[in-house]
Amino acid sequence: MFGRLTRGPKQWLKRRWPPLRLRTILFATLFTCAALPGVGAVFLRVYENTLVRQTEAELIAQSAALAATAQVFWPSARVASASEPQPSEPSASGRLIVEDSTIDLSRTPILPARPRPTVGSVPLAPDAASVAVRLVPILRQPRRTTLAAIELLDAHGVVAAGQDIGLSYRDLPEVQAALAGRPETVLRRNASYREVYLFEWLTRAAAIRVHHARPIVVNGEVVGVLLLSRSARALFKGLYEDRFKIAFGVLVIFGILVVLSGVLSRGIGRPIEALARATRQVAAGGGGGSVPEAPRTAAVEIQALYADFAAMAEAIDRRSHYLRDLANAVSHEFKTPIAGIRGAIELLQDHDATMSAEERRRFLANADADAGRLTLLVSRLLDLARADMAPGDRDARSDVIDLLNRAAAAVPLGFTLDMVGVVPPVAVPQVTVETMLAALFDNSAKAGATEVAATIRCEAELVQLDLSDNGPGIAPADRDRVFEPFFTTRRSSGGSGLGLAIVRSLLHAGGGTIELIPSESGTCFRVILPRG
Repeated sequence: MFGRLTRGPKQWLKRRWPPLRLRTILFATLFTCAALPGVGAVFLRVYENTLVRQTEAELIAQSAALAATAQVFWPSARVASASEPQPSEPSASGRLIVEDSTIDLSRTPILPARPRPTVGSVPLAPDAASVAVRLVPILRQPRRTTLAAIELLDAHGVVAAGQDIGLSYRDLPEVQAALAGRPETVLRRNASYREVYLFEWLTRAAAIRVHHARPIVVNGEVVGVLLLSRSARALFKGLYEDRFKIAFGVLVIFGILVVLSGVLSRGIGRPIEALARATRQVAAGGGGGSVPEAPRTAAVEIQALYADFAAMAEAIDRRSHYLRDLANAVSHEFKTPIAGIRGAIELLQDHDATMSAEERRRFLANADADAGRLTLLVSRLLDLARADMAPGDRDARSDVIDLLNRAAAAVPLGFTLDMVGVVPPVAVPQVTVETMLAALFDNSAKAGATEVAATIRCEAELVQLDLSDNGPGIAPADRDRVFEPFFTTRRSSGGSGLGLAIVRSLLHAGGGTIELIPSESGTCFRVILPRG
């Protein structure tokens, strides 16, 4: 069921998959894996900072409500008229004032634990004491609910409600800021901190408390301060409370890893495995057709490797067929002269005493002729092997016009040359061109031709040479076999059938080609050579 649902998206993705280099895939994978711990650490730091800022926001909201209550209870507060803005209404400017969080774990300094209050130089203000009596019952419920420590200070920083009534917190920087009319939040060490969770050493906020001081303003003057403090929400407790969200994030990360593994598998692993199977099939004689097409999702280098391997397998297959056919032809060509030599030897051994001198001379001449044919075949086979193994030389330069004239002068044939435009030198060794021309002129002469015509032209980066004669031509049934080793129509006159095969191998090594093209009379070969 799952496979059917994903088949469509997979096919769509395969069709649009961009070519990726192997180093790109490896870099993306390694970079992602290397970044995961950092991402996790950043996530924890961000999450921890969010918990601390959330604690500050809760203290701000709580202190704002308590400060508004204290303002109402303050004895010197006058009753606001209907025309004055109410506390819940927008300010005189027409805008609501939103108090944002001001602390950040990465930038806000962590101060030492809050020191014990000192004995103040002034006594507790009577107004603050009277408000404290009415406010203490209201403070009990927030303390139980939020576990925050809440203290009410008068205009001189003396504690009016809290644990240290009559003592002063005036020297604290947050209290001084509040007495100046500015709410202030600071981070301090928690002197009473004890490790609760096993891994709390990983978190920076575990041993700190958030302290917030808010001024109480009555009739435009600061008459007191609310000082609140609370431990930040524990990271691991927060993680537990948000466990489902975090579990979802972990699953997303694992999903990304699975996807990256699939990319590596499809881009590297599977194509290499398929190529390994194709290699074994080629080694077992499967031929070039055993190489599959490179997967579209494979890396660019692996796709190029597939193409090179397919070309290599095809070349091996072609070469193996060539060698097999050559071996069959060699055995066939060698069999006749060897049989003749052995027959002559057997006749001489069995009937030497009864043979006349003329018969003995004839048998020895036949054996010598067969031995000479064997010598010629061996020599031409060596020439063919050297031609097959000849390396190309792209720096070679040959003047085809000059070599044509020299080859024509070496045979008793009429010769005409037609040049179309300017013919540049060719990038083929001179010995290759000489061998090719000598073989073609010699074949024309032995076939009975009296005239040879050459047409040469330059097309783009190639030089085309058409060489035709007025001989009897080649029979249609034999036209497809003229370049096969040992195929000849002049075997009775000593032809080895290797001349054109050698020419083709030499031209192939030099980047050229030769083919037999149709002609109205005689024989015409077309030679294509790379321009120098």
